[in-house]
Amino acid sequence: MPPTTPYAGKFSSCPAYGNNNNNHPQPHSPYRNGTGTAPKPAKENVYNGAYSSSSENPYDIPQPHSSYRSSSVSSVTAREHHYNSSCAVSENPYSSPQPHSPRQHSTSCPGRAYRHTTTATTTNTTSSSSGCSSSEQSSRNNSVAAKGRRHGHGVTASYGEMCYHDNSLVSASLEALIQHLVPTVDYYPDRSYVFTFLLSSRLFLHPYELMTRVCHLCVEQQRSGDALLDKIRFREVAPKLVQLLTEWTETFPYDFRDERMMRCLKDMTHHVARGDEYSWRAMQQMTQRLIKRLSALGQYEEAVSALNAAAMERPASLKSKQASGQRSDVMSVCDDPFILAQQLTHIELDRLSFIGPEEFIQTFAMKDPLENHKGFFRKRKTSNLEAYVNWFNRLSFLVATEICMPVKKKHRARIIEFFIDVAQECFNIGNFNSLMAIITGMNMSPVARLRKTWSKVNTDKFEILEHQMDPSSNFTNYRTALRGATQRSETAHSSQEKIVIPFFSLLIKDIYFLNEGCASRLTNGHINFEKLWELAKQVSEFLVWRQVICPFDRDRRILQYLVTTPVFTEDELHLASYESEGPENNMEKDSRRSLRSSLLHRENRS
Repeated sequence: MPPTTPYAGKFSSCPAYGNNNNNHPQPHSPYRNGTGTAPKPAKENVYNGAYSSSSENPYDIPQPHSSYRSSSVSSVTAREHHYNSSCAVSENPYSSPQPHSPRQHSTSCPGRAYRHTTTATTTNTTSSSSGCSSSEQSSRNNSVAAKGRRHGHGVTASYGEMCYHDNSLVSASLEALIQHLVPTVDYYPDRSYVFTFLLSSRLFLHPYELMTRVCHLCVEQQRSGDALLDKIRFREVAPKLVQLLTEWTETFPYDFRDERMMRCLKDMTHHVARGDEYSWRAMQQMTQRLIKRLSALGQYEEAVSALNAAAMERPASLKSKQASGQRSDVMSVCDDPFILAQQLTHIELDRLSFIGPEEFIQTFAMKDPLENHKGFFRKRKTSNLEAYVNWFNRLSFLVATEICMPVKKKHRARIIEFFIDVAQECFNIGNFNSLMAIITGMNMSPVARLRKTWSKVNTDKFEILEHQMDPSSNFTNYRTALRGATQRSETAHSSQEKIVIPFFSLLIKDIYFLNEGCASRLTNGHINFEKLWELAKQVSEFLVWRQVICPFDRDRRILQYLVTTPVFTEDELHLASYESEGPENNMEKDSRRSLRSSLLHRENRS
């Protein structure tokens, strides 16, 4: 059978983010330490040249890896696999696998012998799932050749209920895909297939159902009616079953927050213990790592909830505006844009690391009519993804709050210039999410209407940054910069160069439209696996980006300020803006009166 991965030779590395001119002097900041001194030499002023791999990184000593981070993912160019029905698993079945993407080269057997999968019922024989003799293989190839047909510039062939085009799996029945996931004595599914199917199978059935059926098939295929022979057969297949479950628990650990998944895992542990002590020990170690990961997730969610509760204690608009001189602002906590950008990057990477790859797919699965399993589906399956989006919104409102708070115009202008420089440093680091959040906050109407304040600001750098994140032509400029950052990360010589933090809302939008733009099932009832490959490709890039360890030193005082300092609501921002620069027309005057009355009423009720 041909390989299942479709990416061999199709996706070449992107060109360098070139035509750079890095010789422009960096403008002196008018607010730094109140002296107007030049920026530190270690910082490079590079917009178009932000992704040159030759720059030195003064932060090349990474921080200790957090206990909740999963193992790093190495992005390796996919190579074409050649079918070999007799190849065995070449990797340690008990090693902790790294999340595997369709773009990565698999070290396990890429192909498997053809097996009849017209029904879910398994036979008592195992010869159909084992390696074939040369005569059988020749006969099968002739059969496949008879089924193959020219399709465009490639060849489409069918293997039972699995269809291939140019050696890439393009469609199959759900039963065949499940059967294709089941390991045997001399077969282990290609790791790119394992990742892709485990990721997107939740569009069609619950993870618990999939795990139950895979484990059942794996056990039943070893039954022969002879208890002793069954035990010997299961002992031979147990290491590969453990390997599959290990990949599942390491790459999609959040599936096991469902108690039924944990019960199924426990049952398989007991079953393995009866046949192979070595595999049983591997199952025990795998379960311990899983529990540790889920415990860290619970602690993270509790911490985020506590931080959000602290941030909800907003100040009263009018009182805070009049007494803003007594309130700490961002520049009193950190007056160095480079340091603030580093701390923003810490927050971004910390929160990215807790987003499970399945959360992208479950945003679509939640509206699927097959979703009728109460215990699991009533839980917030995308809570970490939602928390990250909420962080983006909070940062935007924080920027707007900091700008609207000062009473004096020159102070507001200094804050604007400060955030422009922070945004520039975020761009240079590769932190596009914080960059876009800052630009969004500065373009909010309460900030944009402060014309007298903006007249005191040199907006040249801000206009360059806006151009980089211009949404026209589907964010062409940003996508070019992202490709440059990705290439820099792949050839990085330092920890800092590995950082790629995408504009997250656009990533979600891309995945959403990819899902909506392609049918999940074909007219013949087959699963559209080409769509699943593309979804896996998008998510696998995210997996690589989220594994980066932030190399910068943590400043807990700055971090605490960024995540807990109160921010204004939209109404409070508008009112603070009117307090800074009065209404310019009757519509704004009416808006200010209405806002004052509404906010005063809320304060009296509270």
